[in-house]
Amino acid sequence: MFRAITLSTLVIALTACTTAGPYVTNISSDGNNGLNIEKCQIKADAYMGTISTTGCTSSHINLGSTPSQK
Repeated sequence: MFRAITLSTLVIALTACTTAGPYVTNISSDGNNGLNIEKCQIKADAYMGTISTTGCTSSHINLGSTPSQK
């Protein structure tokens, strides 16, 4: 019986926290015809009932010049 309780506790402890991602969390203009893109991993803690972001990275994409309209 003790072994079953210990095994169950270990399984619950190992599955209580999961990480998924990275997902795009923010896209914004840089004001100079480009985009700033932020990607983060989502961490869900089922035991505590919280969701948080971790491991964020940012990248920049230059869209180039746009043709003039007539």
